[in-house]
Amino acid sequence: MRTYLPWDHSQTYLLPPSLTEWLPSDHLAYFVLDVVKGLDLRGILSADRGKDARGQKAYQPAMMVAVLVYGYCTGVFSSRRLEQATYVDVAFRVLSGNQQPHFTTINEFRRVHREALGGLFLQVLKLCRSAGLVKLGQVAVDGTKMQANASKHKAMSHVRMQAEEERLRAEIEGLLKSADEIDEREDALYGKGQREFELPEELKNRETRLKKIREAKAALEQEAREQRANELRKQAKVREAAAQTLPKKRDAKGQATAAKKARDKARELDGLDETPGRAPDELQKRTMEVQTDGKPKPTSQRNFTDPESSIMPGRHGFIQAYNCQAAVDAAHQIIVAADVTNQSVDNAHLGPLTEQIQCNTSALPAVMLADSGYWNPSVVAEVRARGVEVLVALKRERHRAPSTEGVTGPPPAELGDRDRMRWMLDTAEGRALYSRRKAVVEPVFGQIRVGQRFNRLSFRGLRAVSSEWKLVAACHNLLKLFRLTPAMAS
Repeated sequence: MRTYLPWDHSQTYLLPPSLTEWLPSDHLAYFVLDVVKGLDLRGILSADRGKDARGQKAYQPAMMVAVLVYGYCTGVFSSRRLEQATYVDVAFRVLSGNQQPHFTTINEFRRVHREALGGLFLQVLKLCRSAGLVKLGQVAVDGTKMQANASKHKAMSHVRMQAEEERLRAEIEGLLKSADEIDEREDALYGKGQREFELPEELKNRETRLKKIREAKAALEQEAREQRANELRKQAKVREAAAQTLPKKRDAKGQATAAKKARDKARELDGLDETPGRAPDELQKRTMEVQTDGKPKPTSQRNFTDPESSIMPGRHGFIQAYNCQAAVDAAHQIIVAADVTNQSVDNAHLGPLTEQIQCNTSALPAVMLADSGYWNPSVVAEVRARGVEVLVALKRERHRAPSTEGVTGPPPAELGDRDRMRWMLDTAEGRALYSRRKAVVEPVFGQIRVGQRFNRLSFRGLRAVSSEWKLVAACHNLLKLFRLTPAMAS
């Protein structure tokens, strides 16, 4: 007869008296505790120093940081789920010291100290460098469209704002007229001034909505004016640069040739593709959202929930999102720079990411790898002037065409920016280097979305979102440090 182990759910047990015995010794929770104890949390402590201490005692900042960091490492971001985890999850109970902070306390701590939490990215990166996980031989950059804490259905185009403004104004005028008629009837029945007429709730709602629409419309028009002014300044610089390339004296044929070179140079300085018949890229499309008179195009949109977010193409259609950028070291997929923008295009971010790498690591990578979305001749030249070799694809291709026969060595000096880049990509060394890009940066976004289960931002506004993305990047690096350095994890 088969026997079974005893099962008695009412049996009383005595848990180990020490929290260090509740989990296996090599568990991630203990690693997070060790790391957090070594972090500089003076930014958080100084923010709490001026508060009145006569009320209930606050939770230890290091404990709150440990709970949040472990949550972002394991895919628990909601403050309510974090509170629940401190009751039902052994790892969270170990991290919190068997304390259960209320979800409003967790949310307020994260909101107040979000910039200090984002600053942990640099401290964790230094730990990775100390462990020898950052080499800066090759760094690949890319961006991912991360869902904002707002719905795209809460966005409204400029033309719809105008129509909605007119409709609401007409409705409000009709309601006011109806209210006046009711007032007159009541004055006739009860006597003038004998009964106060209360503004209908329906009228209040429409007035509130009209006010929001007018505010969003004014902000959209102001953005359009600023964008048009920037475009005019840029065009003036391009014309000035192009004029400098024209020779003073040439015959008719020579002048035509020089004029063509000047136009090509102007297009390169402007970051445009000179390939005939090519559709405008996203940067041009965004520029086209502003008319020549500085007014927004009818299709320009603004979101009421998070005005700083934008409609962007995502993996499954257009979403309300931010463009989260990352520069990843090829040695162990450590993120060495992280940034956020509300622009869908990437071709302006190679320079800022390079500067951030230098600030974060006090060094520059040998080679920067980027896809065709980052192609911008002026930015590439700026990064190359820093002593960094840059390889950027010129166009999206499912399979790269075979290299040109005899393309070896450095490109000739007389080649333009585009031909120079094409030459470098067609060499055997260039192909070998660029082929590493996908294997370096794209798995990182997969690990963040699947492993850390981070697919939606929790905060609103560019500044707050940037801090959260850096915290996510810090947790990604922390997980790499935990998995790649067993000696430190034990």
